[in-house]
Amino acid sequence: MFEGNKQQELADIIERYTGQDGVHPTPIPSLFLIRESIMTEPISRVNEPSFCIIVQGEKEVLLGKERFRYGPANYIVASVDLPVTGQVMEATSDVPYLALKIEFTPSQILEIVRRTEFRNELKRNTKRAMFVDKVELSLLDAVIRLARLLDDPKHIPVLAPLFTKEILYWVLQGAKGEALEQMALEGSNAARIKNIIEHIISHYNESFKIEELANLANMSVASLHRHFKEVTAMSPVQFQKQLRLQEARRLLVGETTDIADIAFRVGYESQSQFSREYSRMFGVPPREDIKRLREKIST
Repeated sequence: MFEGNKQQELADIIERYTGQDGVHPTPIPSLFLIRESIMTEPISRVNEPSFCIIVQGEKEVLLGKERFRYGPANYIVASVDLPVTGQVMEATSDVPYLALKIEFTPSQILEIVRRTEFRNELKRNTKRAMFVDKVELSLLDAVIRLARLLDDPKHIPVLAPLFTKEILYWVLQGAKGEALEQMALEGSNAARIKNIIEHIISHYNESFKIEELANLANMSVASLHRHFKEVTAMSPVQFQKQLRLQEARRLLVGETTDIADIAFRVGYESQSQFSREYSRMFGVPPREDIKRLREKIST
């Protein structure tokens, strides 16, 4: 657990600018504050490149079949867009889950890498695009200075970019920072996989041949499979499947209960296959899941 006084200061700031459960944007465009007073349902979404530090409570994130559980002694980073399922595991009304999230871009990482002597430029061993690491005091200090700007917003335009850059710098300096660095280095295997991820996300409802993806990445089929799984903990097909099912769930909750129509819209040719894979991912068939979710929203 990091230093108590600093933890309490950060907790106070998050409580002051949230007040109720949910994800709260701030006047700092890339900064979000999160509060939950109960253990949440598993929530599936595409996690943007981001840094998240927990002040109170614990959370678990599922990437493929890999689980990341973290609390106040740790932070989690996603270095590329990833379909994940997250769940707050520890939270009460007296001690709510409190977290701070910063979204970033590869260009921000590349700017820091270019100005700093980091590791070898292009390492062949790709790293997982999501990792948990220990919160060091230098990193925590930078996070608190960024959060303090909410109390004095006139300084945000000048200081927020500097403090954000410092936070990313300390993450890059950490034991697992190489995973973040590789995504920003054009020509690295990780950066090639990032481009394939972006392609699949943009065309999630279209079928593809693995040979086409390999050509786009300038890799052999075997290399693409290996590096893609190292980065995402999934195969390209599994990655696409998660994207399709997450989008289908969002559409079913918000738009219509026409399961056949939604299955077709997200790229399935067979409703029975869609329902089977939906049940496997979310634990219950589509109609039952949507009914439960809508009842939860209305209460």
